[in-house]
Amino acid sequence: MSQHEEVVQMGFDRELISNGNPMEAIVGFSRAVRVGPFISIGGTAPVDANGNTVGIGDVAQQTRQCIEVIKVALEQAGSGLHDVVRTRVILTNIDDWKAAIEVRKEFFRDIRPVDTIMAVDRFVNPEWLVELEADAVIANWQG
Repeated sequence: MSQHEEVVQMGFDRELISNGNPMEAIVGFSRAVRVGPFISIGGTAPVDANGNTVGIGDVAQQTRQCIEVIKVALEQAGSGLHDVVRTRVILTNIDDWKAAIEVRKEFFRDIRPVDTIMAVDRFVNPEWLVELEADAVIANWQG
C-alpha cells in the first residue's frame, strides 16, 4: 500500500500548498503539505514574491520574512501561526541565534511551540543567513 493510500484509508485528505515558486515543479517540492489536520512547511527562505532576498546581511529581517512566508502558507492551508507546534531555525552562523530568536519570540511568545536551532555551512543562495521550518496541527479540525 502506498503512503497516499494509507493517508486516504485513515480518512485524511492531502493538500499541496504552493506559493508559485517555479522550482516547486522542477525540484518536486511543495511550500507546505497538509494531511488532515497536520501541516508541514519545509525550509523557508527569506525571499519576497519575486524570489529576491529580503534583508541582505540582516538576520533579524530575514527571520521576519521567513515567518511571514510561513504565515501565508499556513493561511492557505486553513490554519495560522496559532496552530504551530514546532519550528526549526537554521542559521549559517550559530552566533546569530539570539537575533533570530528575538524575532521568533515576537510571533510565538504565547504559542510556545517546541524549537530547534541549528547551523549549516551554507544555503543554496549565499545571501540567505537563515531558513525556518514549521509544523502545525489545526486545532478543532473537522475534516
